[in-house]
Amino acid sequence: MRSIVVAISAIFLGGGACAGPLTYDAALSLAADTAPDLQAKVIEVKAARTAAVAAGRLPDPKLELGVEGFPVSGPLAFRPAADDFSDVKVGLMQDLPSGAKRTAARTRASADIDAADAARAVVARQVRLNTALAWIDLHFARQRLAALDEIDRALAPMRGAAPSGLASGALTPTQTLEPEQLTAVLADRRDDLVASVAKARAELVRWTGQADADVTGPPPDDAIDEVALRAGLDDIPALRAYGPMSRQAQADLQAAKADRRPDTSWELAWQHRDPRFGDMVMLQATIGLPIFAATRQDPIIAARAQSASGVLIEREAARRELAAALDSSLADHAMHHQRLMRAQQTLVPLADRRAHLEAASYAAGSVGLADVLAAFLALAEARIDLIDRQADVVRDGARIVLTYGSDPQ
Repeated sequence: MRSIVVAISAIFLGGGACAGPLTYDAALSLAADTAPDLQAKVIEVKAARTAAVAAGRLPDPKLELGVEGFPVSGPLAFRPAADDFSDVKVGLMQDLPSGAKRTAARTRASADIDAADAARAVVARQVRLNTALAWIDLHFARQRLAALDEIDRALAPMRGAAPSGLASGALTPTQTLEPEQLTAVLADRRDDLVASVAKARAELVRWTGQADADVTGPPPDDAIDEVALRAGLDDIPALRAYGPMSRQAQADLQAAKADRRPDTSWELAWQHRDPRFGDMVMLQATIGLPIFAATRQDPIIAARAQSASGVLIEREAARRELAAALDSSLADHAMHHQRLMRAQQTLVPLADRRAHLEAASYAAGSVGLADVLAAFLALAEARIDLIDRQADVVRDGARIVLTYGSDPQ
C-alpha cells in the first residue's frame, strides 16, 4: 500500500498536455476569413457601394405617344384628316428633381455605405470575441478533464489493491468500498467535463467552420491598460457606428427640407397633322408648387430633425452603458486575479502539503486509507479550482481587450 501512495504522489506532481490544430491567433484569423455572419456584412457593404452609383441620378425619361384633338362629334366627327386640330403626338418627358433632393440622395447613399461598413466592424469584433471565448473555454475544459483523468489513474491501483488489503487484514470491508465510491463521484464529474469540452468545441467549430477544430498552444496573455481603454472608448466599433447613423439622419433631414423646393419636368413633343395644316413642335415645363408647407413639408422636417437629435442622445446613452460595463469588467478582472493569486500562493500549496503529510502519516500507520483519499481528492479539487480561476482571468482579459480595445490593423 505504501508503493500505491507513492505512485499517487508522483501522478499529482506531473502534468498533462493538450494538443490540437488551432492556436489562439490562428482560430481568430480563421474565423475572420470564414464566419458567415461577417461574410454577410461584407456583402452588405458591397451592396451599399453598388446602390450608391444610382444615388442622385435623374429619373428615366418617359416616351409619350398619343392622339390629340380627335373629333368625336359635330360635322367632322371621326374625320381627323379634315380637322386642323387633330394630330399624332410623339414626345419625350424628363422629370427634374431639385438639386437639393439629388444632393441629399447622394449624401444618404454615402452614409449608407459608412453605416454598412460600421455594422461590419461591429460584427467582426463580435466574431473575434466569440471565437476567442470558445477557444479559451475549450482550452481550459480540456485542462480540467486532464486533471480529472489524473485522479482516476491515481485511484486505479487502489481499486486493485483493496481486495488484497482486505485479505491481509490491513483494510476493513467498509474501507475497501471507499475507492469505488470516489471513482463513481469522479465519473459523474467527468461526464460534466466531457460535455463542457463538447459544447466549447461546438462553439469553436461554429465560428471557425473547421469540423475537427481543436486547440493547441498557450492561452492569450492580454495586458490590460485601463487608462488607454477608457481614453479609446469612443473609437470602438459599437460607438463609431453612431457616426454613420447620425449622417443618415441628417441626410433624411436634408431630403425633407429639399421637398420645400419645387421639382420640375420638361416635355418636348412633335405633333404630326394633315399635310395641309403642317406639323408642330411643343415644349412644355411643369413646376411643382409646395405652397402648403405648414401642413405637408414642415411636419416631416420637424420629425426628421427630432430623429437626428435622437441618434445623438442614443449614442450618449450607449457610451455611458459601455463605460459602466468597462468599469464592471475591470472590477471583475481585478477580483478574479486576486482569487487566482490566492489559489496559486495559498490554496493549492496547502492542499499539496496536506496530501503529502497524509501520505507520510499513512505510511507510518497513523492514519487510515480514507484520510489519504480525502487529502488527494482535496488536492485534485484545488487544482481544478485553480484551472477555473485561470480560465476566469483569461476570459476577462480577452473579453475586455476584444470589446473595448483598439481594432487590430
